[in-house]
Amino acid sequence: MKIWEIKLDIFWTDALIYLLAATAIAFFIYVRRHEHLRAPWRQIFRRRLAMASLVILSVYVVIGLMDSIHYRLPLNETDANHVTQYSPEILSLLDHVVTPLREGVEKSYSMPFATHLYTKETIELPDGTSRREYPRLLYGGAHLDNPESQWVSDVISISATGIFHGVIVSLVMITIFIIWLSRHYRQSVGMTVSHVIRGKTDVPWNVIFGTLSLLVILFFLALHLGGKYHILGTDKVGQDVYYLALKSIRTGLVIGTLTTLVMLPFAILLGIMAGYFRGWIDDIIQYLYTTLNSIPGVLLIAAFILMLDVLISNHPEWESFSDVNRRADARLLFLCIILGITSWTGLCRLLRGETLKLREVDYIQAAAAFGVHHAKIITRHILPNVMHIVLITVVLDFSGLVLAEAVLSYVGVGVDPSMNSWGNMINSARLEMAREPIVWWSLMAAFIFMFTLVLSANLFSDAVRDAFDPRIRKI
Repeated sequence: MKIWEIKLDIFWTDALIYLLAATAIAFFIYVRRHEHLRAPWRQIFRRRLAMASLVILSVYVVIGLMDSIHYRLPLNETDANHVTQYSPEILSLLDHVVTPLREGVEKSYSMPFATHLYTKETIELPDGTSRREYPRLLYGGAHLDNPESQWVSDVISISATGIFHGVIVSLVMITIFIIWLSRHYRQSVGMTVSHVIRGKTDVPWNVIFGTLSLLVILFFLALHLGGKYHILGTDKVGQDVYYLALKSIRTGLVIGTLTTLVMLPFAILLGIMAGYFRGWIDDIIQYLYTTLNSIPGVLLIAAFILMLDVLISNHPEWESFSDVNRRADARLLFLCIILGITSWTGLCRLLRGETLKLREVDYIQAAAAFGVHHAKIITRHILPNVMHIVLITVVLDFSGLVLAEAVLSYVGVGVDPSMNSWGNMINSARLEMAREPIVWWSLMAAFIFMFTLVLSANLFSDAVRDAFDPRIRKI
């Protein structure tokens, strides 16, 4: 199979993610060309916790982008017109990378690093009798002849191999970075190593290298162990929980980022208009977001999701609802839109108050006295001076939106049940925790992945707030 024979399958959320990534790159280029915008970011890059969090967030983003490249594989058969037929299964680049995890499906529950199923089954013996015991897994520990005596030594051996490979790769990466830094700072490699180790550089490269090395070692450790064992166990239908947790990263990132694309136009436009024009325009906008805030958010989201379900059931012939994956993607996009519509009011209120203050500043009053058009005053003077509020609000709301998806999926009005998400994992774990014996690893996996993402986002957002808020900015 050649790479050009693969058929790309782009979802709506995929296209929006690509647009958001292109916007982020354009924003980065724009910031590099303006010193007054580079100064706050330099302050962020000097903070140790912020840079460690940024490295972790970057890994999540890379996984999410890999899971947003969808395609179908060609089949070995063609139709009457000799047109290549494609598989109905839609895969992603992440699925290709973690193929052993995706294909290693067991019969039912199994604990992390287990070699047998979690529950006993009746097994018929060759002599015709039967007994109840724990059956061997099809993939987890299948290479062991005697798991009882070989399991401990095998796990230690594979872990040591993975850690060794991770250390080697991380040392190679750090060496390449050190050589680049020595050329950038125009000093010897030895002096650069000394400065990095002692933390004498402007950017805390020692923290960055340490965090990156830890993640690389964990990656190779999971890569080696995941090929032989289910490191986070399996769920009710035998799917690898570690694979489900990785696939849920994209859903969390989509909820946290695409919702921003919906929220920002409403908040920026209406907030600045209310504060600048005042009068009846301000009254209408205040009435609008006050009324919207009076409606319980969960009930509003549930109503719109139920309307979407009815629309999908009544129009299954639409291309956007043609298969299970597209229906799940449409529901995810619709959820982002609803969350954006219901979450713009807070930022709008902040921008209204800041615009009311800026409107009375001398240079804006002078521009209005000279007859400068209102649109030009807003775009040239007011909008640049409120962008720090927009940026701070966006990074602070990201973690809240990720948690909101988990809560909404838990109560049944979030993403489609067929889509991988931490909320669906927690929702399924609700029943697993009530059975005997308790199945705890699905809940633990969702908690670890979601906690790491939210904690990193919160630490990074604190640094962004300190750097861009003029009231506490360090001069």
